[in-house]
Amino acid sequence: MDPVAGHAQHTGTGGTARPTRALPAYLQIEEELAERIEAGELPPETRLPTERDLAATFGVSRMTIRAALARLEQRGLILRRQGSGTYIAQPRLRQDATHLRGFFEESIGQGVFPVSRVIERAEVHATPHLARELGLRAGETVYMVVRVRSASGIPVVLERSYFPARIVPGLLERDLERSSIYRLMERHHRARPVRARQTLEPVTAGPVEAHLLDVASGSPLMLVERTAWDARGRAVEHARDLYRGDRSRFVTELTLERAGPGR
Repeated sequence: MDPVAGHAQHTGTGGTARPTRALPAYLQIEEELAERIEAGELPPETRLPTERDLAATFGVSRMTIRAALARLEQRGLILRRQGSGTYIAQPRLRQDATHLRGFFEESIGQGVFPVSRVIERAEVHATPHLARELGLRAGETVYMVVRVRSASGIPVVLERSYFPARIVPGLLERDLERSSIYRLMERHHRARPVRARQTLEPVTAGPVEAHLLDVASGSPLMLVERTAWDARGRAVEHARDLYRGDRSRFVTELTLERAGPGR
């Protein structure tokens, strides 16, 4: 059964699912399909009907359907496969921006097994900027680790992290593809980050980032820049992580700091 038409029949709209005039038709169709995708009624890898069939179901033109689908694709909710059709995309990986967790823990917590690929690992000298962030002397040795982290076989984030060599000696010799670096820091150096300051900034992918993350050059990314400290107050990591905009969703939890007038 057509997954979209089947829903329309179930709700009693059937072939009279023509949108109202409160909003442009393509926006209404976009939101209806988006709600069903996010509610799990249209599971990942479900093949959508053709534009012609969707137009018949909603009682609109193919141009209207095309506009709705283009917006869903921009939101990362659907993907088009040339010669095959349009499919529901895998859900975006939720990134908790309120609590300090590594990509490994975030992925496992959502039932997704992460895969890491080390692009580069090296001993480098701390630049003046890195030295300030990590509380080091300029020129002091730091470890640089560059990894691409994937979920469900799709690259999600390009990580570039720096660690003070004197706090985590030998880190580069450890298995950085099958292990969480935070867990390695805790197990071998008692230096797991417990507090961090981070900023989020929307950017676009350059040619190198686009290649590594398997997106088009100019695609939207979220830059997360972070400095983290361990339980003893030592700066143990400075990172610049680039997340794919179509595969990530950042979530924060806010509380009122003190009682007072509302907004």
